[in-house]
Amino acid sequence: MNTGDQEFELTPRQIVVELDKYIVGQGEAKRVVAVALRNRLRRRLLSENLRDEVTPKNILLIGPTGVGKTEIARRLAALVKAPFIKVEASKYTEVGYVGRDVESMIRDLVNQALNLVREERFALVKEKAEEAALERLLDIFLPPLGRKRNSPVPSPEQAAENEQRRVKHQEARAKVRRQLQDKELEDEMVELESKDGPMPMVEIFSGANLEEVGMNLQDMIQNIVPGAGQSRQRRVKVSEARRVLIQEELNRLVDMGEIKAEAVRRVEEMGIVFLDELDKVAGREQAHGPDVSREGVQRDLLPIVEGTTVNTRHGEVRTHHILFIAAGAFHVSKPSDLIPELQGRFPLRAELKPLTAEDFMRILTEPRQALTKQYSALMATENVVLEFAPDAIREMAEVAQQANRLAEDIGARRLHTVLERVLEDVSFNASEMPGQTVTVTAAYVRERIGDLLKNQDLSRYIL
Repeated sequence: MNTGDQEFELTPRQIVVELDKYIVGQGEAKRVVAVALRNRLRRRLLSENLRDEVTPKNILLIGPTGVGKTEIARRLAALVKAPFIKVEASKYTEVGYVGRDVESMIRDLVNQALNLVREERFALVKEKAEEAALERLLDIFLPPLGRKRNSPVPSPEQAAENEQRRVKHQEARAKVRRQLQDKELEDEMVELESKDGPMPMVEIFSGANLEEVGMNLQDMIQNIVPGAGQSRQRRVKVSEARRVLIQEELNRLVDMGEIKAEAVRRVEEMGIVFLDELDKVAGREQAHGPDVSREGVQRDLLPIVEGTTVNTRHGEVRTHHILFIAAGAFHVSKPSDLIPELQGRFPLRAELKPLTAEDFMRILTEPRQALTKQYSALMATENVVLEFAPDAIREMAEVAQQANRLAEDIGARRLHTVLERVLEDVSFNASEMPGQTVTVTAAYVRERIGDLLKNQDLSRYIL
C-alpha cells in the first residue's frame, strides 16, 4: 500500500464512525462524503482502460454557516492524509477582471501536497539527519585529527606521541559528544558555514498566463545578484546551528524530484478541494452588472471541475480525478441558478440541518476536540481545575441558540463567543488561582450573560 492510501482500509461505515468523533449530527452529509471517498478505491481497482472513464462524484453541501460543512471536508482529508485546500468561490473573478484566476487553487493544492509528502519523507530519515548534524557540530568543536599528505614516516617516539594525542583527542570528542547529546552546550557560540536561503519571492504578477514568469523569477534574481545562494560564515548558538544542520542533512537525504512527483500524483489521485460560498457566484437571470462576473467565474470553474491540465512550477497537474466538495447556504440563490454544466458536475448533494440546542449540548461535550475540553485543558496549564456542571452545558446551549435567533445564525461558532463571555473572569485571573477548582453552573452562566440576553440590541453586538 502506498503512503497516503489509507482509504483502502476504510469502508463507508468506518468513515462515518471516524467523522462522528469530531462532528455532531449531519448523518446524511457524512454518508455522502463517505461514499465518494470509497469510490476512489473502487475506481483504482478497475482495469486501466475503464479507470479513466470513471469521473469523480463531486459533492454539493447545502446549509447555513457553522453547521459543519467545512469541518466534514477537512476531517475527511485528514482521515486519509489527502492534500486538501479550502477556497472561497467569491474570491475569484472572471478572467479579464481584477482578482485571482481559478487555476491558482490547483497550484495551492500542489504546494499543500508538497509539504505533506516532504514532512513524511523527512520523518523517515530524521534520526539519520540528527546524527549527521551531531557529527558536524562535533567537528566544529573538535575537528578530527588527520595526517598531512607527503609527511615523513614518524620515528617510534613520534608515533607514540601521536598515539597519545589521538587517544586524548578521542576522549575529548567523546566528552563533547555526550554534552551535545545532552544539550548542555546549546547556548555556546560557534562559527557555522551555511548557504544563504533562497531569496524571498515577491508576487508581482498574477494570472494564469504569467505563472511561468513567477516560477523562474527567483532563479533569475539569484543569477543576477552577486553572492545570492553562496556560502557564508556566521556566528550562531549551538541550538540554531543544530537546527540549520539538521535541515541541510534532511534536504541532502531526500530526493526532491521524487517528492515533487509524488506530490503531483497525490493531488491527481487523492486531492480534495473544498469550494465554499458557491452560492455567492450563482445567478444567471440578468446579463449586466455583477452577474456577468459571477457567471464568468462559474464558466472559469467548469473546466477545472470537469477535468483539465494546469501548469504549476512542479509540473503539469491533471484535475480529472480531484474530488471537489462545494458548499453554500443558498438562502437567496438556488443550486438551479448555477449554469447547467456546473450543476451536472456536482451530482451528489446533501442538505445540512440547522443546529438545535440539543446539538449544541453535544458539540460542547462529545467530540474529541469539544470546546469544554479545550478550555479545561487551557486552565490546567495554570494549575486550575475547570469543571462544567450538566445544567451549565444546557444553559450555554440555549443561550447560543437564542443568540442565533436574535442575531444572524452563525451555527456552532456562536458557542465560542458564549464560552468566552462566560469564562472571561476565570481566564483573566487563572494565573493568580493555582490549585483552585472552578465549577461552572447554570447560575454562573446566567450571572455573566443573563443581562445581555435581556437587552436584545446589546446582545446583537456582544454575543
